[in-house]
Amino acid sequence: MSDVALALGGANFDGLVEITELAGQGMVTLRGDLTDNTIVTAVNDVFGVTLPGTRETAFSGDTGALWMSPDEAMLLCSYDKAQDLADDLAAKLADAHALVVNVSDARAVFQLKGTMLREVIAKLAPVDMRADAFTPGMVRRTRMAQVAAAFWMDDASTARVVCFRSVAAYMFGILSMSADDSSAVNHFTR
Repeated sequence: MSDVALALGGANFDGLVEITELAGQGMVTLRGDLTDNTIVTAVNDVFGVTLPGTRETAFSGDTGALWMSPDEAMLLCSYDKAQDLADDLAAKLADAHALVVNVSDARAVFQLKGTMLREVIAKLAPVDMRADAFTPGMVRRTRMAQVAAAFWMDDASTARVVCFRSVAAYMFGILSMSADDSSAVNHFTR
């Protein structure tokens, strides 16, 4: 596997929230019937997580699974282990109708940290970001402004956003613009 090379060299912005480009996130796409016992068992054996329900996440230590669609999950792990885990999962699923691909180098990941993260995301994505509508443990695969993205909350003040590496600069720009101190709307603090 290649060395980790960040799309933006570790970009960081501090405003309504702190935005940081993260390094070292292994990502393995799994396509198949997510209710198939063979697939569910193989994911648990290799990644140590149970496949999550619709629009949910599941984490165990440094591995995780994100529901991306009825037939797709994104499996998270450390960057160094992504190819080996993808190979192990593919081997276990050799006789199943499934696709396993290491996409770690094709994606960029940003962390948003701060109490205003709901406001920053709500400016960009058509998602109900009220605290009772979007909670830690949920994921959304959607658009943020003009690009495809997925995001989830690790806790009440931390979220991660994933996009294609090719649009990382655009994503960082729109996140930074939405997090600029002068752009506060205070919708979720009323």
